[in-house]
Amino acid sequence: MTKGSAPARRVTIVDVAEHAQVSITAVSKVLRNAYGVSPKMQARVRQAIAELGYRPNAAARGMRGQTYTIGVTLPNIINPFFAQILDGLTEHLADTDYQVLLGASCNEEKAEAKVTHAMIDRSMDGLVLIAPISSRAYLEQVASTMPTIVVGRHGRSRAYDTVADDDFTGAALIVDHLADLGHQRIAHIDHHETDLDRLAEMPNAIRAAGYRHAMHARGLADHIDIASTSYTQEGGYLGAQQLLARPVRPTAIFAGADIVAMGVLDAIAEAGLRVPEDISVAGYDNTTFAAFRPISLTSVDQAGRQIGANAARLLLDRIADQTRPSTQVKLSPTLVTRRTTAPPAG
Repeated sequence: MTKGSAPARRVTIVDVAEHAQVSITAVSKVLRNAYGVSPKMQARVRQAIAELGYRPNAAARGMRGQTYTIGVTLPNIINPFFAQILDGLTEHLADTDYQVLLGASCNEEKAEAKVTHAMIDRSMDGLVLIAPISSRAYLEQVASTMPTIVVGRHGRSRAYDTVADDDFTGAALIVDHLADLGHQRIAHIDHHETDLDRLAEMPNAIRAAGYRHAMHARGLADHIDIASTSYTQEGGYLGAQQLLARPVRPTAIFAGADIVAMGVLDAIAEAGLRVPEDISVAGYDNTTFAAFRPISLTSVDQAGRQIGANAARLLLDRIADQTRPSTQVKLSPTLVTRRTTAPPAG
């Protein structure tokens, strides 16, 4: 823009209607994906929107009750499993007018509430809360304000829909695999949880319960050994150090997440031990780096992209009908075996 010139005028819905030679009502219906618009009309309006570079005014749409924005919160952007969920979510929304706005670093309740409130204040049409750590009472309060999907939490609520993996079964897949290889001293690294009211809903607690149950079922109850740290790479490193310092160290470690397994591998290498010759390692999530040839991590695949796609589908349904009964989706995990697990030495 040259000095003294006026700023370019924003393209309006009227401009789109004139360019496409249709009514303003027709353009509005196309933008809302409403019924009663023929494919030919859809194509004409979409072409006009593309040629003019039209962008709906979010503030104006918010005044009419819809902003076509969806807020997504997640604890951090380091764990690659969250990226898989986001991929599935955004792919499902690709053919809609909705835009995803991300709020990261919600790794404690105060930060989570700050981001969530900011999204509510901006009149977003719905929220997807990935692995939230707030209390159920708070989540239900949020869901009473706008359509909400909770990802990764177990338990049922009438206020919001949930999408989660069958973590209990997933943990058993790991224990059974290692036991079938001949391992008995199978240890587990858990995420330390202090809130007892929240504990029963958290995936880490369900995985730990599944580990204990599977160890009992395989006659290995005497070998149950849990290091409780955190679902981080550092947590995996510290947990593995604890387990390797045992008077009789485990022959296999089930890390509660792939990011945890990365820290386990560091600690084992630092101790001068080899994987899987001296100790087997298994993770959970089947993230992209688990398949990297230098790592080749055995891991439970909980279908992150499917989780994201289901969350998007449920949210669109919830936005369309906020009075419908809540839905709980639980996906079945599968085990992907790679080079980090093998029969115990000797």
